[in-house]
Amino acid sequence: MINLIIFDLDGTLLNTIADLAKSTNHALRANGFPTHPVEAYRRFVGNGIAKLFERALPEGEKTEENIRRLREVFLPYYREHDTEQSAPYPGISTLLRRLQERNVLVAVASNKYHAATCKLVAHYFPEIRFAKVLGQREGIAPKPNPAIVYEILAATAVDRRKALYAGDSNVDMQTALNSGVAACGVTWGFRPRAELEAFHPSYIADTAEEIADIALAQGRCGGLLPGNP
Repeated sequence: MINLIIFDLDGTLLNTIADLAKSTNHALRANGFPTHPVEAYRRFVGNGIAKLFERALPEGEKTEENIRRLREVFLPYYREHDTEQSAPYPGISTLLRRLQERNVLVAVASNKYHAATCKLVAHYFPEIRFAKVLGQREGIAPKPNPAIVYEILAATAVDRRKALYAGDSNVDMQTALNSGVAACGVTWGFRPRAELEAFHPSYIADTAEEIADIALAQGRCGGLLPGNP
């Protein structure tokens, strides 16, 4: 049985795309730049807010100064609006409770900045005792660098062979590869299934319930990739 599941946040536990899009568009508009439809942000997110702003800025305007200007407007606005349209994906709250009841440790490793990561996890999952919740912090390389996963493994004293990393993007799949932890791609998030399959994760889950089945060894995952254990 798996002893620890490390979850990505945006696109895996929570659907945050509408609030991220609204807040980034607000920052773009305030600085005189064109905005984007919500759907476009599915391609922009995943590597932290600096990369989000870089991707959202027009060609020729992707400068450190413009990224700084967007950040100054985005942060206070997102802080006020980050729970307006965001919500857990179907089955996630039940999954986390089920894992907790079976003494499977759960943790969060996100490229969202740390303060927002902690706030959203506490807001949406107050009944869950997460072993560790980590977002992007100064001086720590973001995913797909494995540093954040290594920190969680060290804090929980779990062997990486008994851990599972679940995420919705190529960044998450590469993070799992880089850290030597088995990967489970989730298909309900921001990126297409083909992007996950390109990294040959051990599992592909189409529902939150399938992650519980994998972790608790109660049956074959319906989204299991052929040829994997």
